[in-house]
Amino acid sequence: MQRLFLALFAILVTGFAWAGTVLDALAAQERKDYALALKIVKPSAINGEAWAQNWLAEAYDQGQGVVKDYAEAAKWYRLAAEQGVASAQYNLGVMYSTGQLMVKQDYYGIVASVNVQRTPAAQGYAEAAKWYRLAAEQGVALAQYNLGVMYTNGEGVVQDYVKAHSWFNLSSVNGNTDAMNGRDALAKQMTPQQIADAQKLARDCQARQFKGCD
Repeated sequence: MQRLFLALFAILVTGFAWAGTVLDALAAQERKDYALALKIVKPSAINGEAWAQNWLAEAYDQGQGVVKDYAEAAKWYRLAAEQGVASAQYNLGVMYSTGQLMVKQDYYGIVASVNVQRTPAAQGYAEAAKWYRLAAEQGVALAQYNLGVMYTNGEGVVQDYVKAHSWFNLSSVNGNTDAMNGRDALAKQMTPQQIADAQKLARDCQARQFKGCD
């Protein structure tokens, strides 16, 4: 499943205290000196900067400057996601829905561990839906599309064609052609009333800027 990797806020950092750090890291990455970029970014990640945590997660996810390590990637994605970084929320959802991570229960609640065998039964669809929803609420088209798929198939959520059609519709408006195809295919299995309800749900959701759409 497609990951969402972003060039980290290069045009948004002017005026922030850590702008120089970001630009230095971007310059190193542009030279493909990923180890140096990581060295520049890691202290900021440890200090709790969300952009740096997301950068570190992507480095471990892709194996840039470090040995690829999905457990480390998930740890840093989660830290960034909990601070509202949409791409981190989406990528964490991908790791759960594809079985790279599985959900375990311990004394403190739900935790993640790497699912080496990627057995389907261990896939954390409910956790995936949770993180996709958070990213979808920030307008991430791929997250909106994946929510549509999950509602279509009843993976991690109760199967609901109206909600699936709505999320496909919202994603297609954001430019996702797969979502458009998914919406049109799903519509063939729906009644006219269901389609009308889904269209209204999508309009209302868009008016609320994607908040509370379920």
